[in-house]
Amino acid sequence: MSTLRMDHIGLIVEDLDATIRFFSELGLEIEGRAEVSGDWSERVTGLAGMHTEIAMLRTPDGSGRIELSRFSSPAAVGGDRPKDEPHGLGYRSVMFEVDDVDATVAHLQQHGGELIGEIVQYEQAYRLCYLRGPEGIIVALAESVG
Repeated sequence: MSTLRMDHIGLIVEDLDATIRFFSELGLEIEGRAEVSGDWSERVTGLAGMHTEIAMLRTPDGSGRIELSRFSSPAAVGGDRPKDEPHGLGYRSVMFEVDDVDATVAHLQQHGGELIGEIVQYEQAYRLCYLRGPEGIIVALAESVG
């Protein structure tokens, strides 16, 4: 047995349109959008009456994808849990390599992104930072300097 590839990262959101816009501003392209429900989806998730709207986005080079899901039935859970802390349990961040971290941060700030901490240099390899996007999703950005 061996893993062939990582297919995608899945994120559950409340405002699907705002999250699509944010990741589109980062350069991801929408691959498709669909409603998912029915017997097979209930069986695979173990959620009776499951109904969700999903959007699949891919990176410009096609090497990575993010699946965004908005559950209408049953309602998403965990809204009472802090989801915007960089040291919280569970999902931490999704990282993208960019060609200009400063310009990317400035652009995403115009679309609701909030810089967490500051942009720092890690050795002679990368300039790095974390941004808080829609619904507290943490996006890491890295610019190669080596």
